[in-house]
Order: sequence, then structure tokens, then C-alpha cells
Amino acid sequence: GNICRSPIAEAVFRKLVTDEKLEHKWRTDSAAVSDWNVGRFPDSRALSCLRNHGIETTHKARQITKEDFQTFDHILCMDESNLRDLNRKSNQVKDCKAKIELLGTYDPQKQLIIEDPYYGNEKDFETVYEQCLRCCKAFLEKYH
Repeated sequence: GNICRSPIAEAVFRKLVTDEKLEHKWRTDSAAVSDWNVGRFPDSRALSCLRNHGIETTHKARQITKEDFQTFDHILCMDESNLRDLNRKSNQVKDCKAKIELLGTYDPQKQLIIEDPYYGNEKDFETVYEQCLRCCKAFLEKYH
């Protein structure tokens, strides 16, 4: 629903890009495969976790669009279910240029899947944050 993992990853990556003064080279956003939470702010636990790390976000949940597949170079997702859904959607898009893959493929600790913390607690959101931070750093290093 674009209210937990993806907004955390988006905010983490945006901060890394800003810290490296690379904002002019990156367009960062997040979106959901589904339309469940469109227009909602991230989960309060996600916002709290980000704030604890000095990161703010104004993200509002949205659903991925055909244009996303045509304009973004990379679409990174959190688990196999999202990967399968995104690949299926991309096959319906003419001129798809996005490389679709798991964000976890960039994790130096080899944690391929970033589990949804929605039904968990603050500790689970912190785990997601740490995974996103490791993966986003490695991703930025590779493509910078």
C-alpha cells in the first residue's frame, strides 16, 4: 500500500542523494502496485522511525503508473510478490525502460527480502530502515 517500506526507502535514498549533492541527477519516488492507500501519508511508525534518524518526508501514497515504467530507469521493490506484479504490469507497457528488481539484491548482508513491518512493531520498522539504508547506499554507489 505504499505506506511502510517504500516510503522509508524513498526517504532514505533521497537523503543519501542530498547528502552527496546529487539531487540534480536523481528523481526519487515510491508507489504501490495496489491502490489501497492512495493519498495517505506513511504509517505513523514509519514516520517516527525516519524522524529518529533525522529524516523527514512529505510522501503521500500513490499507485504505480504506466508512465513510471517509461520514465524511471530503475524500479526497486521489496519482495517476490511485488516483483511478480511489477513484471506483469511492465509487460503491458509499451516502451518500458525501467529495470525492475528487488532492492535487497544490493544488500551487502544478502538479506534479499525486506519484510512488510505493518503487522509488527517499532523494531520491525527499524529493521526495514537499516535494510533500506544498506541497500540504498550500495545502489547509489553502483550507479553514481
